[in-house]
Amino acid sequence: MVDERTAIAGRARLFTALPLPGEAVDSLRAELARHPCGPGSRRLRWSRPQTWHVTLGFYGMDDPRERSAWLRERLAGIAAPVVRLEASGSFRGVLWIGVRGDGLDELAAAVRPEDEERAFRGHLTLARGDAPAAIRAWARLLGSYRGPAWTAREVVLFRSDAGARGHVHTPVERFPLGRPVT
Repeated sequence: MVDERTAIAGRARLFTALPLPGEAVDSLRAELARHPCGPGSRRLRWSRPQTWHVTLGFYGMDDPRERSAWLRERLAGIAAPVVRLEASGSFRGVLWIGVRGDGLDELAAAVRPEDEERAFRGHLTLARGDAPAAIRAWARLLGSYRGPAWTAREVVLFRSDAGARGHVHTPVERFPLGRPVT
């Protein structure tokens, strides 16, 4: 059911994501702590661990109630993928950790926005910045990272609002997934 406190009438900036379990967060934090003064660290804006998630679909400005109903239908009976954070890379101005797993592509396809043209590339954004050399160096440092596997038991529809310390992500609705992919 849509959370009435976050689904204010009208439109909001929405996306779906997989939340990370504590063990995945702890593992990645430990890996980052191994490189406390990594290359160009101060030139990058690091995402806070409490905001870490794996984006599945971005819907832009959309109606929370309508998107929730659409997702409820699309996610009915979808298996829970077994995933892990693994390797790293970059997009323009973004350092990320990769996400791989059985059933992840199928899940992403189920929640794919109707007008999305780009292929799904599972990742978790770690940092942003206008420091290409620092981002490339960090991507090399984290290239062999391999976190623990977990079963993603739910997809969360989030509302994203600008805040003083970056975007604030508020859950709108949670969608439980079926049995793990085997």
